[in-house]
Amino acid sequence: MRVSVQEDRFELGVEAEAFAQANNKSGAIVTFTGIVRDADQGGLVAMEIEHYPGMTLRALTDIAQSAMDRWSLGDALVIHRYGRLAPGEQIMMVATASRHRKDAFEAAEFLMDYLKSRAPFWKKEILADGAEDWVASKDEDETALTRW
Repeated sequence: MRVSVQEDRFELGVEAEAFAQANNKSGAIVTFTGIVRDADQGGLVAMEIEHYPGMTLRALTDIAQSAMDRWSLGDALVIHRYGRLAPGEQIMMVATASRHRKDAFEAAEFLMDYLKSRAPFWKKEILADGAEDWVASKDEDETALTRW
């Protein structure tokens, strides 16, 4: 299991290939990559993501371990970036490996739902008109957690 909270960009293909090679005896590997999106189609200049390093790494490690314990996973990977990110940049990646696809998919969804709703990051949108807005949690993201 690997968890990384980093400012630097990551190479999706390199990370996915390394994870697959390290888990080449697994029957299923699921990957998901989150991208900074511009909901207003042209209004977002950047998203600034803040966190407390020790607290964030510990929280993400705990939830990744929970996924490992709950599903029959051989491995899990969580990468989450912080700092100033432009629309289209990769913000996070989750990968899970298991003998069977159901465990890999469910664990990946669990991790993604957690990262969206409970990971201790604070996100601020910087808009083209100069406005800066903190991103609030959404009801649908909170509802997604109820299935776990």
